[in-house]
Amino acid sequence: MSEAEMPAPPEGIKDPPHTPEGIAKELGPGLIVAGAVVGSGELIATTSLGAEAGFYLMWLIIVGCLIKVFVQVEMGRFAICSGQTSLEGMSKVPGPRIGPANWVLWFWLATIIVTTGQLGGIVGGVGQAMAISAPITQEGKEYNEILDAKTQFLLRMQQRATAGDFTEMSDAQREQAIKDGEALQKYAELYQGKEDRLPELQKVVKDHFIWAGIVAAISILMLVKGTYGFIQTFMTVMVGCFTLMTVINVILLQTNPAFAMTPQEFVSGFSFTLPPKNVNVYPLATALATFGIIGIAAGEMVFYPYWCQEKGYARFVGPNDGTGEWVRRARGWMVVLRVDAFGSMIVYTISTVAFYILGAAILNRLQLVPEKTDMIRTLAAMYEPVFGGKAGWIFPIGAVAVLYSTFFVTNASKARMCTDALRLFKLRDDTEAARENWLTIFCVAFPIACFAVYYVIPFPKQLVLAAGVMQSVLLPVMACTAIYFRYKLCDPRLMPGWKWDVMLWISGFGMLVAGIWAVLTKLFPAVKAFG
Repeated sequence: MSEAEMPAPPEGIKDPPHTPEGIAKELGPGLIVAGAVVGSGELIATTSLGAEAGFYLMWLIIVGCLIKVFVQVEMGRFAICSGQTSLEGMSKVPGPRIGPANWVLWFWLATIIVTTGQLGGIVGGVGQAMAISAPITQEGKEYNEILDAKTQFLLRMQQRATAGDFTEMSDAQREQAIKDGEALQKYAELYQGKEDRLPELQKVVKDHFIWAGIVAAISILMLVKGTYGFIQTFMTVMVGCFTLMTVINVILLQTNPAFAMTPQEFVSGFSFTLPPKNVNVYPLATALATFGIIGIAAGEMVFYPYWCQEKGYARFVGPNDGTGEWVRRARGWMVVLRVDAFGSMIVYTISTVAFYILGAAILNRLQLVPEKTDMIRTLAAMYEPVFGGKAGWIFPIGAVAVLYSTFFVTNASKARMCTDALRLFKLRDDTEAARENWLTIFCVAFPIACFAVYYVIPFPKQLVLAAGVMQSVLLPVMACTAIYFRYKLCDPRLMPGWKWDVMLWISGFGMLVAGIWAVLTKLFPAVKAFG
């Protein structure tokens, strides 16, 4: 959307706040981005990486969250300085043009198409979570019972393996060990007695499809009616609650000897070494695919400035009239933007590390990897050692919150970006009426398309990681775009210092490495073997 299309806040031009309280009141776009970040990348990709690699790659997870924020801020700087959208700026990057758009916009369009699969995987994950907590069919209930028994069986086997010598236990410990042994026997009989039913039930259980369709329909109504204030509040509540629950889970997990993280494991997570390879499992390949979607992904870098504009940052600064007053306002609002971006980075880094630890401490030890239509059920095992039987309903509710937040805000963002893209591709009139009409169309079309993808390809983890690869490929493009903004389109009076430039170049280099690896492993799959 152009400057003329942006809804003007009542205040118009506005002086930036200078107190912590004033700045806090103006935050918001970063919280929306965090709602998109704390979802597929963290809950699905990060835990899968922990399940495969153990603690070895925790350093890569942290680096992946930290370094991308510099590109994010540079994209926001362009929006504040120019009042233009991300796509407008990206259309100015030098290089080949095909028709009305340059190579960067075409690349972005390809990413939008592929990441529809990611959102299909996410709505499928929400459907799976709902099917666990509220199965619709009798087959769905039976399926839940058998797999719940399997999870309890594996958890108690791990606890027995680390319980120690029975003769050296206290009376209370012996009593608990006897109870655990009886429970283990009960779950073993229930699971092993009905294990043969699983293949048949997998073919007929459709509860997750039904719930995914319901979620997509509800999303259409919310997207069409949603406003900026509603979206910001909705994302803050959903992400905050589940992130807090997950961090508490990690802390309390340290009281369980069977799953507590040892000092040696913690040190290995920061040793900058690679994990040993297992048969047909290449953790580094998964890690670099994960790198594309942990933290702020390439797609979020593009849509972050759109939410900055809806919040009003560019409007508050006003058009660049060359005066010192404009420079003063722009610098002040850049301070707000940096606090907003780095604040959201702290939120999603904490949640990402927490999810990784749960995957490494629990799923890796149980040799469980989230897969296919049992993905959410496998992830729920991460909450069993702390919450026990309550995890059966606590985790699905949390999973719905965190996955749906990503599904909702990403669809809302894509609707805005694609509406803007139609203007840049010269496929719609540059009027407010046309923008509103197309925004509504996309708010309806995207959830339907996401559900259709999941219905045809019901494998959420694979859909999310495939999109992660495409996001990784787009990362170097976004790094080049941000560097171009910094040196060619930034007002000289707002240029950052050399320390910022160093971090921007480090960020760009890391994104380049992830992009090259993604290309190599897709074009030459044998390269994965080196991971």
